[in-house]
Amino acid sequence: MGGTRVEEPARSGAARLLARLAVLAAIGSVVVLVLAVGKGGIEVVLAGFLGLVLCAAGLWWFVAHRGAVRLLGAVLAVAAPVAVLVLFARDGLWLTALVLLLCWGATLAFARAALRTSRPRRSVRATAAARPSRPVLIMNPKSGGGKVGRFGLVERAEELGARVILLDPSAPADVAELARGAVAEGADLLGVAGGDGTQALVAAVAAEHDLPFLVVSAGTRNHFAMDLGLDRSDPSRCLDALADGEELRIDLGDVSGRAFVNTVSFGVYADVVQRPEYRDDKAGTALNLMPDLLVGEGVRRLEARVDGTTLSSQQALLVSNNPYVSPDELSGGGRRPRLDDGELGVLGIRVEDAAQAADLALRGSQSSGLTVLTAHRVEVTSGATDEIAVAVDGEALRMPTPVVCTLRAGALRVLVPRDRPGVVVPTPPVRWRRIFDLAFGRTEPTTGDGPTRA
Repeated sequence: MGGTRVEEPARSGAARLLARLAVLAAIGSVVVLVLAVGKGGIEVVLAGFLGLVLCAAGLWWFVAHRGAVRLLGAVLAVAAPVAVLVLFARDGLWLTALVLLLCWGATLAFARAALRTSRPRRSVRATAAARPSRPVLIMNPKSGGGKVGRFGLVERAEELGARVILLDPSAPADVAELARGAVAEGADLLGVAGGDGTQALVAAVAAEHDLPFLVVSAGTRNHFAMDLGLDRSDPSRCLDALADGEELRIDLGDVSGRAFVNTVSFGVYADVVQRPEYRDDKAGTALNLMPDLLVGEGVRRLEARVDGTTLSSQQALLVSNNPYVSPDELSGGGRRPRLDDGELGVLGIRVEDAAQAADLALRGSQSSGLTVLTAHRVEVTSGATDEIAVAVDGEALRMPTPVVCTLRAGALRVLVPRDRPGVVVPTPPVRWRRIFDLAFGRTEPTTGDGPTRA
Protein backbone atom coordinates (compact mmCIF):
# COMPACT_ATOMS: atom_id res chain seq x y z
CA MET A 1 0.00 0.00 0.00
CA GLY A 2 2.79 2.43 0.88
CA GLY A 3 4.44 1.82 -2.49
CA THR A 4 1.23 2.79 -4.27
CA ARG A 5 0.95 6.12 -2.42
CA VAL A 6 4.49 7.02 -3.45
CA GLU A 7 4.10 5.84 -7.04
CA GLU A 8 0.89 7.73 -7.89
CA PRO A 9 2.15 11.27 -7.03
CA ALA A 10 5.39 10.53 -8.90
CA ARG A 11 3.45 9.47 -11.98
CA SER A 12 1.16 12.50 -11.68
CA GLY A 13 4.20 14.77 -11.59
CA ALA A 14 5.73 13.05 -14.61
CA ALA A 15 2.44 13.30 -16.50
CA ARG A 16 2.22 17.03 -15.73
CA LEU A 17 5.77 17.63 -16.95
CA LEU A 18 5.22 15.69 -20.16
CA ALA A 19 1.91 17.48 -20.81
CA ARG A 20 3.60 20.87 -20.36
CA LEU A 21 6.35 19.83 -22.76
CA ALA A 22 3.65 18.85 -25.27
CA VAL A 23 2.05 22.27 -24.94
CA LEU A 24 5.42 24.00 -25.32
CA ALA A 25 6.21 21.94 -28.43
CA ALA A 26 2.79 22.84 -29.89
CA ILE A 27 3.46 26.52 -29.22
CA GLY A 28 6.85 26.06 -30.87
CA SER A 29 5.14 24.69 -33.98
CA VAL A 30 2.92 27.77 -34.15
CA VAL A 31 5.88 30.11 -33.62
CA VAL A 32 7.86 28.42 -36.39
CA LEU A 33 4.86 28.69 -38.70
CA VAL A 34 4.36 32.41 -37.93
CA LEU A 35 8.05 33.20 -38.41
CA ALA A 36 8.04 31.29 -41.68
CA VAL A 37 4.92 32.94 -43.12
CA GLY A 38 7.00 35.08 -45.47
CA LYS A 39 9.29 32.17 -46.25
CA GLY A 40 6.73 29.63 -47.37
CA GLY A 41 5.37 28.43 -44.05
CA ILE A 42 1.74 28.50 -45.21
CA GLU A 43 2.79 26.83 -48.45
CA VAL A 44 4.35 24.00 -46.47
CA VAL A 45 1.17 23.39 -44.48
CA LEU A 46 -1.16 23.62 -47.48
CA ALA A 47 1.04 21.43 -49.66
CA GLY A 48 1.36 18.83 -46.92
CA PHE A 49 -2.39 18.83 -46.32
CA LEU A 50 -3.18 18.55 -50.04
CA GLY A 51 -0.62 15.79 -50.47
CA LEU A 52 -2.20 13.74 -47.68
CA VAL A 53 -5.70 14.20 -49.11
CA LEU A 54 -4.62 13.17 -52.62
CA CYS A 55 -2.67 10.18 -51.30
CA ALA A 56 -5.73 8.96 -49.34
CA ALA A 57 -7.97 9.44 -52.39
CA GLY A 58 -5.49 7.52 -54.54
CA LEU A 59 -5.43 4.64 -52.08
CA TRP A 60 -9.23 4.49 -52.13
CA TRP A 61 -9.33 4.36 -55.93
CA PHE A 62 -6.62 1.69 -55.90
CA VAL A 63 -8.50 -0.50 -53.42
CA ALA A 64 -12.09 0.10 -54.55
CA HIS A 65 -11.71 -0.02 -58.36
CA ARG A 66 -10.09 -2.01 -61.13
CA GLY A 67 -8.46 -1.25 -64.46
CA ALA A 68 -7.54 2.31 -65.38
CA VAL A 69 -9.02 3.80 -62.18
CA ARG A 70 -6.93 1.44 -60.03
CA LEU A 71 -3.81 2.37 -62.01
CA LEU A 72 -4.62 6.07 -61.60
CA GLY A 73 -5.10 5.56 -57.88
CA ALA A 74 -1.73 3.82 -57.53
CA VAL A 75 0.00 6.61 -59.45
CA LEU A 76 -1.71 9.28 -57.36
CA ALA A 77 -0.95 7.57 -54.04
CA VAL A 78 2.75 7.50 -54.90
CA ALA A 79 2.99 10.75 -56.86
CA ALA A 80 1.27 13.00 -54.29
CA PRO A 81 3.86 12.66 -51.49
CA VAL A 82 6.71 12.66 -54.04
CA ALA A 83 5.39 15.89 -55.57
CA VAL A 84 5.23 17.51 -52.13
CA LEU A 85 8.87 16.59 -51.44
CA VAL A 86 9.96 17.90 -54.87
CA LEU A 87 8.10 21.15 -54.22
CA PHE A 88 9.83 21.59 -50.86
CA ALA A 89 13.24 20.95 -52.41
CA ARG A 90 12.69 23.20 -55.45
CA ASP A 91 11.40 26.18 -53.47
CA GLY A 92 13.89 25.78 -50.63
CA LEU A 93 11.15 24.90 -48.15
CA TRP A 94 12.62 21.62 -46.93
CA LEU A 95 14.20 23.17 -43.82
CA THR A 96 10.94 24.86 -42.79
CA ALA A 97 9.03 21.61 -43.43
CA LEU A 98 11.59 19.62 -41.43
CA VAL A 99 11.46 21.98 -38.44
CA LEU A 100 7.65 21.97 -38.45
CA LEU A 101 7.61 18.19 -38.72
CA LEU A 102 10.05 17.81 -35.82
CA CYS A 103 8.10 20.25 -33.64
CA TRP A 104 4.80 18.55 -34.32
CA GLY A 105 6.37 15.12 -33.89
CA ALA A 106 7.72 16.19 -30.49
CA THR A 107 4.28 17.55 -29.60
CA LEU A 108 2.57 14.24 -30.30
CA ALA A 109 5.33 12.22 -28.62
CA PHE A 110 5.12 14.25 -25.39
CA ALA A 111 1.31 14.26 -25.47
CA ARG A 112 1.08 10.49 -25.86
CA ALA A 113 3.71 9.92 -23.19
CA ALA A 114 1.76 12.19 -20.83
CA LEU A 115 -1.47 10.31 -21.43
CA ARG A 116 0.24 6.95 -21.09
CA THR A 117 1.93 8.00 -17.83
CA SER A 118 -1.31 9.39 -16.39
CA ARG A 119 -3.20 6.15 -16.93
CA PRO A 120 -3.52 3.95 -13.86
CA ARG A 121 -1.50 0.76 -14.27
CA ARG A 122 -4.42 -1.53 -13.65
CA SER A 123 -4.09 -5.12 -14.69
CA VAL A 124 -6.09 -8.26 -14.25
CA ARG A 125 -5.75 -9.40 -10.65
CA ALA A 126 -3.62 -12.52 -10.35
CA THR A 127 -4.24 -15.10 -7.64
CA ALA A 128 -2.11 -17.97 -6.37
CA ALA A 129 -2.55 -21.19 -8.31
CA ALA A 130 -1.84 -24.79 -7.34
CA ARG A 131 0.36 -26.79 -9.65
CA PRO A 132 -1.84 -28.95 -11.92
CA SER A 133 -1.38 -32.68 -11.50
CA ARG A 134 -2.92 -33.89 -14.78
CA PRO A 135 -2.51 -31.13 -17.37
CA VAL A 136 -3.36 -31.87 -21.00
CA LEU A 137 -2.08 -29.72 -23.86
CA ILE A 138 -3.27 -29.81 -27.46
CA MET A 139 -0.55 -28.79 -29.93
CA ASN A 140 -0.76 -27.98 -33.63
CA PRO A 141 2.64 -28.70 -35.23
CA LYS A 142 1.86 -26.49 -38.27
CA SER A 143 0.81 -23.43 -36.29
CA GLY A 144 3.05 -20.39 -36.54
CA GLY A 145 5.20 -21.99 -39.21
CA GLY A 146 6.17 -24.96 -37.04
CA LYS A 147 6.84 -23.33 -33.66
CA VAL A 148 5.90 -26.49 -31.77
CA GLY A 149 8.88 -28.33 -33.21
CA ARG A 150 11.22 -25.36 -33.43
CA PHE A 151 10.93 -24.56 -29.72
CA GLY A 152 10.72 -28.16 -28.50
CA LEU A 153 7.31 -27.59 -26.92
CA VAL A 154 6.28 -31.25 -26.75
CA GLU A 155 9.43 -32.29 -24.92
CA ARG A 156 9.30 -29.31 -22.57
CA ALA A 157 5.63 -29.90 -21.70
CA GLU A 158 6.20 -33.59 -21.01
CA GLU A 159 9.18 -32.74 -18.77
CA LEU A 160 6.77 -30.63 -16.70
CA GLY A 161 4.30 -33.49 -16.36
CA ALA A 162 1.79 -32.65 -19.08
CA ARG A 163 0.16 -35.06 -21.50
CA VAL A 164 0.42 -33.74 -25.05
CA ILE A 165 -2.13 -34.39 -27.79
CA LEU A 166 -0.30 -33.66 -31.04
CA LEU A 167 -2.64 -32.90 -33.93
CA ASP A 168 -2.11 -34.64 -37.27
CA PRO A 169 -2.12 -31.98 -40.05
CA SER A 170 -3.24 -34.59 -42.58
CA ALA A 171 -6.30 -35.59 -40.51
CA PRO A 172 -8.28 -32.57 -39.24
CA ALA A 173 -9.60 -33.14 -35.74
CA ASP A 174 -12.34 -31.61 -33.60
CA VAL A 175 -10.20 -29.96 -30.92
CA ALA A 176 -13.21 -29.23 -28.73
CA GLU A 177 -14.06 -32.95 -28.66
CA LEU A 178 -10.44 -33.78 -27.89
CA ALA A 179 -10.59 -31.35 -24.98
CA ARG A 180 -13.85 -32.84 -23.68
CA GLY A 181 -12.31 -36.30 -23.91
CA ALA A 182 -9.33 -35.11 -21.86
CA VAL A 183 -11.68 -33.73 -19.20
CA ALA A 184 -13.58 -37.03 -19.09
CA GLU A 185 -10.24 -38.78 -18.47
CA GLY A 186 -9.47 -36.55 -15.49
CA ALA A 187 -7.53 -33.58 -16.86
CA ASP A 188 -7.29 -30.75 -14.33
CA LEU A 189 -5.94 -28.21 -16.87
CA LEU A 190 -6.43 -27.69 -20.60
CA GLY A 191 -4.00 -25.84 -22.82
CA VAL A 192 -3.33 -25.08 -26.47
CA ALA A 193 -0.23 -24.41 -28.53
CA GLY A 194 -1.79 -22.98 -31.66
CA GLY A 195 -3.65 -20.09 -33.20
CA ASP A 196 -6.26 -17.92 -31.51
CA GLY A 197 -9.15 -19.73 -33.21
CA THR A 198 -8.03 -23.05 -31.71
CA GLN A 199 -7.37 -21.34 -28.38
CA ALA A 200 -10.99 -20.16 -28.26
CA LEU A 201 -12.46 -23.60 -28.93
CA VAL A 202 -10.54 -25.25 -26.10
CA ALA A 203 -11.01 -22.24 -23.80
CA ALA A 204 -14.77 -22.74 -24.12
CA VAL A 205 -14.43 -26.32 -22.85
CA ALA A 206 -12.19 -25.19 -19.99
CA ALA A 207 -14.72 -22.50 -19.02
CA GLU A 208 -17.58 -25.01 -19.25
CA HIS A 209 -15.86 -27.23 -16.67
CA ASP A 210 -14.31 -24.37 -14.67
CA LEU A 211 -10.80 -25.67 -15.35
CA PRO A 212 -7.65 -23.56 -15.70
CA PHE A 213 -6.61 -22.82 -19.28
CA LEU A 214 -3.03 -22.47 -20.50
CA VAL A 215 -2.15 -20.30 -23.52
CA VAL A 216 1.03 -21.21 -25.41
CA SER A 217 1.97 -18.52 -27.95
CA ALA A 218 2.67 -20.88 -30.86
CA GLY A 219 0.36 -19.16 -33.36
CA THR A 220 1.25 -16.62 -36.03
CA ARG A 221 0.14 -13.37 -34.39
CA ASN A 222 -0.80 -14.48 -30.88
CA HIS A 223 -2.99 -11.47 -30.08
CA PHE A 224 -4.55 -13.23 -27.10
CA ALA A 225 -1.13 -14.13 -25.67
CA MET A 226 0.06 -10.55 -26.18
CA ASP A 227 -2.84 -9.12 -24.18
CA LEU A 228 -2.13 -11.63 -21.41
CA GLY A 229 1.44 -10.32 -21.23
CA LEU A 230 2.97 -13.59 -22.43
CA ASP A 231 6.25 -13.94 -24.30
CA ARG A 232 5.45 -14.23 -28.02
CA SER A 233 9.08 -14.59 -29.10
CA ASP A 234 9.64 -17.76 -27.06
CA PRO A 235 6.46 -19.84 -26.55
CA SER A 236 8.33 -22.30 -24.34
CA ARG A 237 8.29 -19.68 -21.59
CA CYS A 238 4.50 -19.97 -21.44
CA LEU A 239 4.95 -23.54 -20.20
CA ASP A 240 6.67 -22.22 -17.06
CA ALA A 241 3.15 -21.70 -15.71
CA LEU A 242 2.90 -25.47 -15.19
CA ALA A 243 5.63 -25.27 -12.53
CA ASP A 244 5.27 -21.72 -11.20
CA GLY A 245 2.06 -20.08 -12.27
CA GLU A 246 -0.67 -17.75 -11.16
CA GLU A 247 -4.26 -17.49 -12.25
CA LEU A 248 -6.16 -14.71 -14.02
CA ARG A 249 -9.94 -14.74 -14.31
CA ILE A 250 -10.99 -13.05 -17.54
CA ASP A 251 -13.98 -12.64 -19.85
CA LEU A 252 -14.88 -14.94 -22.73
CA GLY A 253 -16.73 -13.70 -25.79
CA ASP A 254 -19.72 -15.53 -27.26
CA VAL A 255 -20.97 -15.20 -30.82
CA SER A 256 -24.21 -17.14 -31.32
CA GLY A 257 -23.01 -19.94 -29.06
CA ARG A 258 -19.37 -20.06 -30.23
CA ALA A 259 -16.60 -18.73 -27.99
CA PHE A 260 -14.08 -16.11 -29.07
CA VAL A 261 -11.07 -14.70 -27.23
CA ASN A 262 -10.20 -11.73 -29.48
CA THR A 263 -12.53 -10.46 -32.18
CA VAL A 264 -15.49 -11.21 -34.40
CA SER A 265 -15.48 -9.50 -37.81
CA PHE A 266 -18.39 -8.91 -40.15
CA GLY A 267 -18.49 -7.37 -43.61
CA VAL A 268 -15.55 -6.83 -45.95
CA TYR A 269 -12.85 -8.70 -44.02
CA ALA A 270 -15.16 -11.60 -43.19
CA ASP A 271 -16.15 -11.92 -46.87
CA VAL A 272 -12.50 -11.95 -47.99
CA VAL A 273 -11.35 -14.66 -45.57
CA GLN A 274 -14.14 -16.96 -46.78
CA ARG A 275 -12.26 -17.50 -50.05
CA PRO A 276 -10.10 -20.66 -50.08
CA GLU A 277 -7.30 -18.83 -51.93
CA TYR A 278 -6.99 -16.25 -49.14
CA ARG A 279 -4.66 -18.39 -46.99
CA ASP A 280 -2.08 -18.69 -49.78
CA ASP A 281 -2.40 -15.16 -51.21
CA LYS A 282 -3.90 -12.73 -48.71
CA ALA A 283 -3.00 -9.46 -50.48
CA GLY A 284 -3.88 -10.69 -53.96
CA THR A 285 -7.22 -12.11 -52.87
CA ALA A 286 -8.15 -8.92 -51.01
CA LEU A 287 -7.26 -6.67 -53.98
CA ASN A 288 -9.23 -8.87 -56.33
CA LEU A 289 -12.37 -8.84 -54.17
CA MET A 290 -12.36 -5.34 -52.69
CA PRO A 291 -13.91 -3.49 -55.66
CA ASP A 292 -16.97 -5.75 -55.62
CA LEU A 293 -17.27 -5.67 -51.84
CA LEU A 294 -16.90 -1.88 -51.51
CA VAL A 295 -18.68 -0.36 -54.52
CA GLY A 296 -19.60 -3.19 -56.91
CA GLU A 297 -22.20 -5.92 -57.20
CA GLY A 298 -20.97 -7.68 -54.08
CA VAL A 299 -21.73 -4.76 -51.77
CA ARG A 300 -23.53 -5.96 -48.66
CA ARG A 301 -24.36 -3.53 -45.88
CA LEU A 302 -24.60 -4.53 -42.24
CA GLU A 303 -27.17 -3.44 -39.68
CA ALA A 304 -26.29 -3.68 -36.01
CA ARG A 305 -28.09 -3.09 -32.76
CA VAL A 306 -25.43 -2.14 -30.20
CA ASP A 307 -27.27 -2.11 -26.86
CA GLY A 308 -29.56 0.88 -27.44
CA THR A 309 -27.75 2.28 -30.50
CA THR A 310 -28.48 1.38 -34.13
CA LEU A 311 -25.69 1.31 -36.72
CA SER A 312 -26.93 1.31 -40.32
CA SER A 313 -25.31 0.45 -43.66
CA GLN A 314 -21.93 -0.48 -42.24
CA GLN A 315 -19.33 -1.94 -44.60
CA ALA A 316 -17.40 -3.59 -41.81
CA LEU A 317 -18.03 -4.26 -38.15
CA LEU A 318 -15.61 -5.55 -35.56
CA VAL A 319 -16.65 -6.74 -32.10
CA SER A 320 -13.91 -7.43 -29.57
CA ASN A 321 -13.72 -9.27 -26.26
CA ASN A 322 -13.15 -6.11 -24.19
CA PRO A 323 -12.38 -2.86 -26.02
CA TYR A 324 -9.15 -1.84 -27.65
CA VAL A 325 -7.98 1.46 -26.20
CA SER A 326 -8.06 3.14 -29.62
CA PRO A 327 -9.30 2.17 -33.10
CA ASP A 328 -5.97 3.50 -34.42
CA GLU A 329 -4.30 0.44 -32.82
CA LEU A 330 -6.25 -2.16 -34.76
CA SER A 331 -3.76 -2.14 -37.63
CA GLY A 332 -1.80 -4.95 -36.00
CA GLY A 333 -0.12 -3.91 -32.78
CA GLY A 334 -3.19 -2.82 -30.87
CA ARG A 335 -3.78 -4.03 -27.34
CA ARG A 336 -6.65 -4.34 -24.94
CA PRO A 337 -5.67 -2.84 -21.59
CA ARG A 338 -8.16 -5.09 -19.79
CA LEU A 339 -9.64 -8.52 -20.38
CA ASP A 340 -12.01 -8.46 -17.41
CA ASP A 341 -14.06 -5.27 -17.75
CA GLY A 342 -17.17 -7.15 -18.89
CA GLU A 343 -17.77 -5.07 -22.05
CA LEU A 344 -17.53 -5.66 -25.77
CA GLY A 345 -15.66 -3.21 -27.95
CA VAL A 346 -17.46 -2.24 -31.17
CA LEU A 347 -15.95 -0.63 -34.27
CA GLY A 348 -18.09 0.23 -37.30
CA ILE A 349 -16.69 1.45 -40.63
CA ARG A 350 -18.56 3.14 -43.46
CA VAL A 351 -16.52 4.70 -46.27
CA GLU A 352 -18.37 5.29 -49.53
CA ASP A 353 -15.97 7.34 -51.66
CA ALA A 354 -12.57 9.02 -51.93
CA ALA A 355 -13.72 12.07 -49.94
CA GLN A 356 -14.68 9.93 -46.96
CA ALA A 357 -11.42 7.97 -47.28
CA ALA A 358 -9.52 11.27 -47.09
CA ASP A 359 -11.59 12.33 -44.07
CA LEU A 360 -10.73 9.05 -42.35
CA ALA A 361 -7.02 9.55 -43.11
CA LEU A 362 -7.05 13.11 -41.77
CA ARG A 363 -9.31 12.77 -38.73
CA GLY A 364 -8.81 9.16 -37.69
CA SER A 365 -11.12 8.18 -34.84
CA GLN A 366 -12.96 11.51 -35.19
CA SER A 367 -14.05 10.73 -38.76
CA SER A 368 -17.75 10.39 -39.50
CA GLY A 369 -16.95 7.10 -41.24
CA LEU A 370 -15.82 5.49 -38.00
CA THR A 371 -18.02 4.61 -35.02
CA VAL A 372 -16.49 3.45 -31.74
CA LEU A 373 -18.70 2.10 -28.94
CA THR A 374 -18.77 -0.30 -26.03
CA ALA A 375 -21.67 -2.63 -25.36
CA HIS A 376 -22.94 -5.69 -23.53
CA ARG A 377 -24.88 -7.06 -26.51
CA VAL A 378 -24.48 -6.65 -30.27
CA GLU A 379 -26.99 -8.03 -32.78
CA VAL A 380 -25.94 -8.06 -36.45
CA THR A 381 -28.12 -8.56 -39.54
CA SER A 382 -27.73 -7.87 -43.25
CA GLY A 383 -30.95 -6.93 -45.02
CA ALA A 384 -32.96 -9.92 -46.22
CA THR A 385 -29.95 -12.27 -46.04
CA ASP A 386 -30.55 -15.28 -43.81
CA GLU A 387 -26.85 -16.08 -43.43
CA ILE A 388 -23.74 -13.88 -43.31
CA ALA A 389 -19.98 -14.34 -43.37
CA VAL A 390 -18.30 -14.10 -39.96
CA ALA A 391 -14.61 -14.27 -39.05
CA VAL A 392 -14.22 -15.53 -35.47
CA ASP A 393 -10.66 -15.01 -34.21
CA GLY A 394 -9.60 -15.15 -37.86
CA GLU A 395 -11.52 -18.36 -38.64
CA ALA A 396 -13.93 -18.12 -41.61
CA LEU A 397 -17.51 -19.14 -40.77
CA ARG A 398 -21.06 -18.51 -41.92
CA MET A 399 -23.81 -17.96 -39.38
CA PRO A 400 -27.59 -17.49 -39.58
CA THR A 401 -28.87 -14.01 -38.81
CA PRO A 402 -29.31 -12.37 -36.45
CA VAL A 403 -25.80 -13.02 -35.15
CA VAL A 404 -25.63 -12.09 -31.46
CA CYS A 405 -22.40 -11.22 -29.64
CA THR A 406 -22.29 -11.18 -25.84
CA LEU A 407 -19.70 -11.58 -23.12
CA ARG A 408 -19.42 -14.18 -20.35
CA ALA A 409 -17.84 -12.06 -17.64
CA GLY A 410 -15.10 -13.79 -15.65
CA ALA A 411 -15.86 -17.15 -17.26
CA LEU A 412 -12.30 -18.18 -18.07
CA ARG A 413 -9.52 -19.10 -15.65
CA VAL A 414 -6.14 -18.59 -17.34
CA LEU A 415 -2.93 -19.99 -15.87
CA VAL A 416 0.06 -17.78 -16.70
CA PRO A 417 3.72 -17.85 -15.58
CA ARG A 418 4.65 -15.46 -12.80
CA ASP A 419 7.57 -14.22 -14.86
CA ARG A 420 6.21 -12.75 -18.08
CA PRO A 421 6.88 -9.56 -20.08
CA GLY A 422 3.67 -7.91 -18.91
CA VAL A 423 1.10 -5.82 -20.72
CA VAL A 424 2.32 -2.44 -21.89
CA VAL A 425 -0.02 0.40 -20.94
CA PRO A 426 -1.56 1.47 -24.28
CA THR A 427 -1.75 5.12 -25.26
CA PRO A 428 -5.23 6.62 -25.75
CA PRO A 429 -5.91 9.04 -28.63
CA VAL A 430 -4.59 12.55 -28.07
CA ARG A 431 -7.29 14.79 -26.61
CA TRP A 432 -6.03 18.33 -26.13
CA ARG A 433 -8.49 19.16 -23.40
CA ARG A 434 -7.04 16.28 -21.40
CA ILE A 435 -3.50 17.48 -22.15
CA PHE A 436 -4.31 20.97 -20.83
CA ASP A 437 -5.97 19.45 -17.77
CA LEU A 438 -2.80 17.49 -17.05
CA ALA A 439 -0.52 20.46 -17.73
CA PHE A 440 -2.33 23.21 -15.84
CA GLY A 441 -5.33 21.75 -14.03
CA ARG A 442 -6.04 18.54 -12.21
CA THR A 443 -3.20 16.05 -12.38
CA GLU A 444 -4.56 12.89 -10.82
CA PRO A 445 -4.50 9.81 -13.05
CA THR A 446 -7.54 9.00 -15.11
CA THR A 447 -9.95 6.60 -13.47
CA GLY A 448 -10.45 4.18 -16.30
CA ASP A 449 -8.92 2.42 -19.22
CA GLY A 450 -11.95 2.59 -21.41
CA PRO A 451 -11.88 3.22 -25.14
CA THR A 452 -12.90 6.28 -27.08
CA ARG A 453 -16.60 6.59 -27.65
CA ALA A 454 -18.43 8.14 -30.55
